Amino acid sequence: MKKVAIVGAGIVGATAAYYLSQAPDLAVTVFDEGKGQATKAAAGIISPWFSKRRNKAWYKMARLGADFYQTLLADLEQAGYSADFYQQTGVYLLKKNEEKLAELYELALERRAESPLIGDLQILKRSQVEETIPDLQGFERLLYASGGARVDGALLTQTLLAASGVKVYSKKVGLEQQGTDYIIDGQVFDTVILSCGAWLGEVLAPLGYEVDVRPQKGQLRDYQLSLTTDDYPVIMPEGELDIIPFGAGKVSVGATHENEQGFDLTVDKVLLDQLEEEAQTYFPALKEGEVLAERVGTRAYTSDFSPFFGQVPASPNLYAASGLGSSGLTTGPLIGQQLAQMVLGEDLLLEPENYPVARYVNKV
Repeated sequence: MKKVAIVGAGIVGATAAYYLSQAPDLAVTVFDEGKGQATKAAAGIISPWFSKRRNKAWYKMARLGADFYQTLLADLEQAGYSADFYQQTGVYLLKKNEEKLAELYELALERRAESPLIGDLQILKRSQVEETIPDLQGFERLLYASGGARVDGALLTQTLLAASGVKVYSKKVGLEQQGTDYIIDGQVFDTVILSCGAWLGEVLAPLGYEVDVRPQKGQLRDYQLSLTTDDYPVIMPEGELDIIPFGAGKVSVGATHENEQGFDLTVDKVLLDQLEEEAQTYFPALKEGEVLAERVGTRAYTSDFSPFFGQVPASPNLYAASGLGSSGLTTGPLIGQQLAQMVLGEDLLLEPENYPVARYVNKV
């Protein structure tokens, strides 16, 4: 039986574990230190269709990543697992210059031809929005897309790992190469997937690789409100701020994008207070909310802010993915499934040459 190890049980690793666990001739083992993982700290938004990034390969990955959630949900539900981590409640997109809303509407309308998931598109007046969120402020018009969704990252990975049934070791591990085999924690594996995010360079260094992956600190704050928020769309003002309502009055506000903090996981209350103050200008109900928790995670990003996945150069049966940045909850499940397909020798939805590992991982 072929033995496969996955290092990193975030959104990529957990998805890869789930799909590989269904292969009858594989034994899958997962290693995860559990410290600083971006997915566990993430409350995410699935709404890539308004992006104006010129990187066509990134947009294709993000678009197909949003679509892939429908496959993932169906697979998990067929296996008897709840998909409570995902709710398609729509998104409200706000712009300081509201004349830009028409341009974004036309862009999304054009993209809807290949991404029907976008759903209903409307530019709404404030009076129309009040029917859904009575006290939303700071705009006269906004853009609504019914296909946008919210995702609880921690619950998603918990569900995937539970559904996979794989053994998970909660520890920090290193990687050794012995011929065509790999040694992790004293165990020998035929194939290894490295889905350890910003820690990829540290794991690959003993094998003689330099890696263009850097840590980005992200923080958010959770609130409990005395409101029925189950059907509230996600609120996306311009800038870093997002207001993500979940069910039963829980609302998350974030997240920061801090490129100079390394792997620091200290909560910076000053930054979170600034986000809270800004959020209250749009959603005054937060002033009455109780702070439930503050979360910190470490994202991975590359020098050109592009993700990558595939086989590590000069190391057969060693695969890696990283650089997902703040779009990890959108692209992560698809990347994890694509890595599983690569290990199984099956056809891929994405073209790995458009997301080359060799651009960011090199033997020295």
